[in-house]
Amino acid sequence: MSDVIARYYAAFNAGDAAGMLDCVTEDVEHRVNEGGIRRGKALFAEFCGHMGVSYAEELRDMVIFQNGARGAAEFVVHGRYLQTDPGLPEARGQVYVLPAGAFFDLRDGLISRVTTFYNLRDWVAQVSA
Repeated sequence: MSDVIARYYAAFNAGDAAGMLDCVTEDVEHRVNEGGIRRGKALFAEFCGHMGVSYAEELRDMVIFQNGARGAAEFVVHGRYLQTDPGLPEARGQVYVLPAGAFFDLRDGLISRVTTFYNLRDWVAQVSA
């Protein structure tokens, strides 16, 4: 089942939001540190659309773990901040490199929960420099 996580991140790196959506359940639960919980594919699609215009990111050094219906991934985000996100520093095309990770619940061959973690203070410091 961990192949769905690999497909999800391959779609992410390709900028293919539709491909990412193909990897999640209709009732997907999306949790991002420092934020709330998005429930359902529609809200997840909105998030993907927003991220696609505000950030250009590539995930490198990907390591995926899976045990039954649970999974995890560790990676390094190499990004460029393109458009100011409300409540965050002004975007000026800053580049950043940020270690991150995610945890997954898997159901029927799809991702039913993704929880992403990164150090927001580290990111803010990098884009504010």
